[in-house]
Parts: sequence; structure tokens; C-alpha cells
Amino acid sequence: MNEGDIAEQPYGGSAQGTARILPFPGTPRQVSFDRRELQTILNLYGRKVSDGEWRDYAIDFTPDKAVFSIYRRTSEVPLYRIEKDPRLARKQGAYAVVAAAGMILKRGTELDRVLRVLDKPKVVPA
Repeated sequence: MNEGDIAEQPYGGSAQGTARILPFPGTPRQVSFDRRELQTILNLYGRKVSDGEWRDYAIDFTPDKAVFSIYRRTSEVPLYRIEKDPRLARKQGAYAVVAAAGMILKRGTELDRVLRVLDKPKVVPA
């Protein structure tokens, strides 16, 4: 059996029968956020939406990186991009927060620490 073949076993509805699909050769791999990473990002996003600061988001998965874009309004450019680039994991860290102008606000290996740059408490004028 080759890597791109579909391996099927009898499936009769019992725990014994299974069907397994293997990826086809040449299928582009995509970088994505895992469940824990996405939960962390969406928790921050939810707090900012309830504060009225953010309104919309978009998620892009490419072969090189995963990007969570944050918008104030849907028709604008993103305020921030949270990027995951595994190629930089050993160098500068896989996670980065990038501002609208393209400036990297924070980069690191731990998503929680990188997101702290966006979760600054509001300063209330006296």
C-alpha cells in the first residue's frame, strides 16, 4: 500500500471495523492553530469584543503560516495579525503579533506571553 492510497477495512458499525484515509502525495500541508491556541486567541478576542474595541476577525491558513486577523470594522485593514510561523520556532519564536503598519509588536515561543501585548489594561483618565 502506498502513502497516497486509501486504506479501507470492513466497517460494520462495530468498534472493530475502521476506515482510514491517508494524505495523497503532493497535497500541500497547511499550518494551522491547534484547539488550545485557538481557544486562547478567541478568549482574548471575546473580551475585546465585549469592550467594544474589536468587531470582526478572519483566519487564514497557508503552507507557511497561520494568521488570525483582527478588525475594528469589516471594511478596514486588520488592526492586528496574530501569526504562527513554525519555521521561526527555534529562532525568534513561532508566534508574533503584527500591527496594521507591519511592525512586529511582540514575538515569542509562548502564545500566552505574546498575546499580553494586546491585553493591556485600559488607563482610565482621572
